[in-house]
Amino acid sequence: MTILTRTDRSALQSLAAQNALPAIASVAVRFAYLVTLWSQRSRTRRALKRLPAHLRKDVGLTADQADIEARKLFWNP
Repeated sequence: MTILTRTDRSALQSLAAQNALPAIASVAVRFAYLVTLWSQRSRTRRALKRLPAHLRKDVGLTADQADIEARKLFWNP
């Protein structure tokens, strides 16, 4: 399982923003970043759906709030 840290994200974004990359490489980096982001959202939302009530309470979420977040599609922030 790969978890993107803030450093990983900024590294991918800066790599994609460099003009030195050929256009196709820039598109590939942006696509890889997007797929990784979507995968992370999907995994965390599935985990949130299975989170026990006492742990939801620890992070300050009600059951309704957790359900709303867990129902979001992976491409929605």
